[in-house]
Amino acid sequence: MRTASLTLDPAFTVGPVPHRLFGSFVEHMGRCVYTGIFEPEHPSADENGFRTDVLELVKELGPTVVRYPGGNFVSGFEWEDSVGPREERPRRLDRAWRSIETNQFGLAEFDAWARAVDTEPMMAVNLGTRGLQEACDLLEYSNITSGSKYSDLRIAHGSKDPFGIKLWCLGNELDGPWQTGHKTAYEYGRLAAETGMAMRLIDPDIELVAVGSSNRRMPTFGAWESTVLELAYDAVDYVSLHAYYEDADGDVASFLGSAVDMDLFIEQVVATADAVRARGKHSKKINLSFDEWNVWYQSRPHHAPGVQPWDVAPRVIEDEYSITDAVVVGTLLNSLLRHSDRVTIGAQAQLVNVIGLLRSEPGGDAWKQTIAHPFEQVRRLATGEVLRVAATSDKYESDKYGDVDVVDASATWDEDTSTVSLFLANRDLADSAKVDVSLRGFDVSKVVTAKVLAATEGQDRHTTNLEGAHDAVGLRPLQDVTVAEGVATVVLPPLSWAVVQVAKA
Repeated sequence: MRTASLTLDPAFTVGPVPHRLFGSFVEHMGRCVYTGIFEPEHPSADENGFRTDVLELVKELGPTVVRYPGGNFVSGFEWEDSVGPREERPRRLDRAWRSIETNQFGLAEFDAWARAVDTEPMMAVNLGTRGLQEACDLLEYSNITSGSKYSDLRIAHGSKDPFGIKLWCLGNELDGPWQTGHKTAYEYGRLAAETGMAMRLIDPDIELVAVGSSNRRMPTFGAWESTVLELAYDAVDYVSLHAYYEDADGDVASFLGSAVDMDLFIEQVVATADAVRARGKHSKKINLSFDEWNVWYQSRPHHAPGVQPWDVAPRVIEDEYSITDAVVVGTLLNSLLRHSDRVTIGAQAQLVNVIGLLRSEPGGDAWKQTIAHPFEQVRRLATGEVLRVAATSDKYESDKYGDVDVVDASATWDEDTSTVSLFLANRDLADSAKVDVSLRGFDVSKVVTAKVLAATEGQDRHTTNLEGAHDAVGLRPLQDVTVAEGVATVVLPPLSWAVVQVAKA
C-alpha cells in the first residue's frame, strides 16, 4: 500500500474560495450550442428552444461563470448577426471550425439561458478580424440602459433590460498562428490596451481579461505575457491561461501527473505578471483567468466520420471520458484550488458535447460524463477558505515530470459549518493509498461525506459513461475513513478520486 501524510491548520490558508473558479465554456463549435444547450425540436425544449434535460444537468453541475461565444469562433464573430429577429439573421461561414453558423442562438438567447441556469456570463469580443469600435458597440448594446444607438437597438429587439455583463475577454488565443487575425505580442498588447481603455469609458465597472499564452509549450510563452502586460497592465485585470492534457503514446504515468504541469504553468505566469508589476511600479496585482482547461485527445481526429466542410453543428471533438480522465480532472481542480489566491477565474472547456462535461444526442438523451463528477463535487463542497496543504507522499517516476506524488490533494475549511473538505486523488494504477491527515487546530471528529470515483467490479481504467449506460461511472461511498484524536485516515483504492468531509460532532 502506498502512503501519504497531509498537515492542515486553520491559520495557514491560501485565501477565500473564489466564486468564479468553477466555470465552464460555451463556444459556437460543433454541437455545444446546437443540439447541446439549444434544440427547439427536442421533446424537452422549452419556449426558448433550450433543452430542459441539459438545462437541469447544468443546474446540478452549477458552473458559476460561463465563457461565450468562443474560443476560436470569436475571432471571426460579427455580433450584429446574432441579434434581432431570428428569421432575419444571416447564415455565416465559421472559418475557425469550417462549419455554417446559423445565428439562431445569439446574445439575447445566451443571456436568457445564463439566467435560467443562474450563472454569470463571461463575454469574449472579436479582436481577430475586428477591433476597438466593434467591442465598444457590443458593450453598449449589452450594458447601457437606454438612450443610445445600440442600447435602443437592443430594446427594439425585445430586451428592455440591459444584460449587465461585467466580465469581458479581450479576444482569444491571438498568440496562435491558427487564430483568425493572429498577432504579435506587441500588436495585441497595443490593441488590448486601447480597447480596454475605450470600453471602460462606456462602463467603468467591467473587468477585463487579456489574452495570455494558448499553452505553456508555445514558443512565445513568457515573452508574450511580458510584452502584453507591459503595454496593457493598467487596462486589464486578468491574464488568461489555456491548457489541455491527454493520455498519449502509452505514457499514462505522465498523463496522471498533468497537474504538475498546471502548477508550473500558473506559477510561471504569476512570476511574469509580478515582474511586470515591479518594473512598472504598479500597485494592483494582475490575477489569472484559467478560462480553458480540460482533458482533450488532440491526437485523435477532430471530426467524426462523414463530417463535411460547412455542415451545420457537425460532430467535432466529442471525446468520451474514462475513469482515468476523471482522476486527472480531479487533480487539475486541486491545482486551481492550490493557486486560488491568484487564479480567481476558471472555465473547464467545454460544457456540452465538445470535450464536454455533459453529452447529449439530437432528439435523445443527455447525461454526465465521468469528468463531471469531480467538477460538481468540488464546486459544491469547496467553501470557505482554501487551506495550504503540507504534504509528503510516496512517489512514482514519469517521463515528462520526473518524480510525481502518488497522492494529490487540496483542502478547504468552512468556519461557518466547522467543516474540512478534502479532495484526494490516488494516481497509482495498482495499489491503494493510505492517507493520514493531521487536522491541527480543527475541532472535528465526525465524517460527514466520503465518496470515491474508481473502477468497480468488471470495469477498468478506460470505462466511460455512454448513451444507454449513463451511470456506469459515478461516485460511491468510501468506507475506509476514520477520524480520531485529530487525525483523519483515508484509504483510497487504486486510480481513484475522492471527496471526504469531516466536521465538528
